[in-house]
Amino acid sequence: MGGVPSSARAGGGAWPQETAEYLIGEFVGEKSFPLASDYWQKLLELPLDLRWPSYRVREACHMFVMNNGSTRHLAKILIHLAWCLQECVSASDVASPAFSKALNALFISSVFLKYVIENSKSDNFEELYLSLEETDPVPSNFSKAGQNVENLIMLSALSFIANVDVSPGTYLLHQELLNFILIAMSTQLLSGPTPGPNDVHPFIDAAMAQESSLVNLVVRKLLLNYITRPQFPVDSSFSILSEGNQRGVLTRVRSAAANLMLFPFNYLANRNGEDSTSPLAEGSLNVLLITSYYHKCILVDYVKDKSHNSSPETLLKEETYFSENPFRKALQNVQDIEFDHNDIEGNAHSGPVIRLPFTSIYDTLGMCLADENSVLLLYSLLHGNSDFLAYVLVRTDVDTLLMPMLETLYNAPSRTSNHIYMVLVIFLILSQDSSFNASVHELILPNVPWYQERLLYQTSLGSLMVIILIRTVKFNLSKLRDIYLHTNCLATLANMAPHVHRLSSYAAQRLVSLFDMLSRKYNKLAEVKNNKMNTSYNDDLRGVGLPDDPSAELHIYTDFLRLVLEIINAILTYALPRNREVVYAIMHRQEIFLPFRNHPRFIEPLENIYTVLDFFNKRVDAQKADREWSVDKLLEVIINNCRSWRGEGMKMFTQLRFTYEQESHPEEFFIPYVWQLVLSHSGFTFSPSSINLFPVPVEEIYEHDVEKPVNGELKENGLQVRIPV
Repeated sequence: MGGVPSSARAGGGAWPQETAEYLIGEFVGEKSFPLASDYWQKLLELPLDLRWPSYRVREACHMFVMNNGSTRHLAKILIHLAWCLQECVSASDVASPAFSKALNALFISSVFLKYVIENSKSDNFEELYLSLEETDPVPSNFSKAGQNVENLIMLSALSFIANVDVSPGTYLLHQELLNFILIAMSTQLLSGPTPGPNDVHPFIDAAMAQESSLVNLVVRKLLLNYITRPQFPVDSSFSILSEGNQRGVLTRVRSAAANLMLFPFNYLANRNGEDSTSPLAEGSLNVLLITSYYHKCILVDYVKDKSHNSSPETLLKEETYFSENPFRKALQNVQDIEFDHNDIEGNAHSGPVIRLPFTSIYDTLGMCLADENSVLLLYSLLHGNSDFLAYVLVRTDVDTLLMPMLETLYNAPSRTSNHIYMVLVIFLILSQDSSFNASVHELILPNVPWYQERLLYQTSLGSLMVIILIRTVKFNLSKLRDIYLHTNCLATLANMAPHVHRLSSYAAQRLVSLFDMLSRKYNKLAEVKNNKMNTSYNDDLRGVGLPDDPSAELHIYTDFLRLVLEIINAILTYALPRNREVVYAIMHRQEIFLPFRNHPRFIEPLENIYTVLDFFNKRVDAQKADREWSVDKLLEVIINNCRSWRGEGMKMFTQLRFTYEQESHPEEFFIPYVWQLVLSHSGFTFSPSSINLFPVPVEEIYEHDVEKPVNGELKENGLQVRIPV
């Protein structure tokens, strides 16, 4: 493989193909080149168009793994990559050779690092060999004892991101560096879903160990990349893009195993046939989410105090805790560059903070919330950053954020359950604020083009939220049957209920029909429990996430019905004069409440509902004899009597107020979820059989090195993991 001798560069032109073969052959071979050898300079000047069939790439990677323990070439190329990146930070001209050498070092190290990680068999990734042998000669500026390779490369990578601006000349290096960081941090995919004290993740742990000042700069730059969304410079002078045939570039990008010098990710390739937005923005968001949701578990020993009755021997105990994540802390402390909220309240954050225009973050999120990764970023900011939450709540154009998420819920059948869940959690967080609940009913939408069931003209945003949340409950009942989705939908509606203003007729009808649908489910379960049905408890009633015991599920549906009644009751109690359509809806369907009037769980809210029904029924009956009756005339009576309504006889109950709290171990959900998003949306591929972080469907686990002839060539299948979450 490495048997072709080296030859000199002819007339300053490109290295001959034979030399490229030789240099790569030596890199994966048995001979160890010292860190200061001129071999590394030659390797890093390697042209980017070396093409090998897939079997040769796998052969090279396999040979590299066999010899890396003795050659330590992975550690050495990472050291050279770090040095190149340091030189790039210091260089004033992007034409500096350091930029092209850094790019080459990234390409080469990414290919082999990813293969080693995917095929690692040890718990601590010994196969990486991220150290030099004691006998290896090193330059005078490098100390084996004081230099940790993973720390050196992460320090250099993060420093480059923080200090080098994105420009047409640096775009590709920024993009490939983000891709390299994803590869380096993909060791998480081999661990279980629960972080443990024995988990080893060399590169991401090294990132967590960096100074907070550097981390703040990195988080700021990643967010800036997300906001500014720089486009790939298609007219740039990069030699890798200088092919006459653009299709050849895309083919090379997609065929990751058929070419050695390659883009590790297919970020130039359009996803789902749509134009790629900004690969750099997407890569920045992926790295930001992975780093901010990482949890490092630490094991500590302590001595338990001896009691009088204990044995004389010291009792040694162990405890675990999660170390502080500087990336998460930086994201939580981002402040608006245009307004210092803390100066007013006198509770400034300790230490340096990141200042960015919240307006730009808000507007960018509004454009990108069809993307699940952006939904998770919005959740992260709303839940973790009180300043950003306060900013969102005072915006008068909250439809910028809500409309794309409402459309996501509308298209729930084509979305993952986790995507739906995150949107509902965001709604619940926002609905905890009374001013938000009032403002959504003041914002009138001219139309809702994506809503197909009926035309919605001049509908308030609040009415649309009620319609979509109820629609989500109905979809969940028929398809997902997830109790948590039910709870979040109804909790948001309950928070909104006291502040409802001029709910549309369609929304009011949907609310009453929700009670009707749940009551029918309840009645079926009650019949099963009372043995009034000859059929057994079947799949039509049993739900995923709901108990198998019909009595337990009956109790859950009782709670749901009670909650819907309390939602209706809250509207009637606190906002009846402003909601004539709700009054009309309950009058039109008042028979559905009758079977539950004497139910002990429903007596209280139904007393108020029947107080309203009695009040309006009497006034309607009094005028029926005097005129011909119609819907418009009935509404006229309701409107006239809403003005005189004083709430007499209504019992006041404490307003329902639901708040969102993370589970006790959120990392068990969020770490797998973030990586599922990366694998599903970024084009990053990973061997499914190597993944332990989350369950991979059996049909997705294929042989990673399957070959099939395509147009006379051997090419590896582009394997992507598609995880239904």
